Amino acid sequence: MRLSPAESSLRILVFRAGRAARLGHNHVLTAPRFTGYFHLPDDGPARATFDLEFRLDELQIDDPAQRAALGSAWASVISQPMIDGTRDHMLSASNMDAQHYPYVRVHALEISGEAPHFAARVAFEMHGQVREFWLPLKVSGLPERVEVEGSVVLRQTDFGVRPYSVGAGLLAVKDEVIVEFRLVGH
Repeated sequence: MRLSPAESSLRILVFRAGRAARLGHNHVLTAPRFTGYFHLPDDGPARATFDLEFRLDELQIDDPAQRAALGSAWASVISQPMIDGTRDHMLSASNMDAQHYPYVRVHALEISGEAPHFAARVAFEMHGQVREFWLPLKVSGLPERVEVEGSVVLRQTDFGVRPYSVGAGLLAVKDEVIVEFRLVGH
């Protein structure tokens, strides 16, 4: 099954930190385009697999509708110059280095469980680093289509990324980010 980007969503929640955190903003990044597929054999999930890939330079940052949907912690209005500055820093060599590492990739190594609850051991590639971990998945819609929902907490430093910090940490970005996804395939 191929992913349907029009029905799927992927967002990354980034949190402010530091003693002056109240002066900063939480951020939401969304991937408007990504590619991926699922393969679920007739004999069950033991040999199932999936892949997902998106480009860092295509991420949308702080879309007002996305921010509004997340509640009061994302209620502040962020100007376009601030969004542009966030994008420039995030993609720069001192952060995600998107010029050298433009893609984020996820590959399922092992899947266990029974519908609708599964656990997937995945290889997560970002910033030239690959890390493996388990994540819970809720799967529905089988067998005509597949809908997968899940989330995972990633630490930027586990991938060699230094979270933004200014003034000796007075204003910073937390190391931990949340990746939430809903993937639909036909």
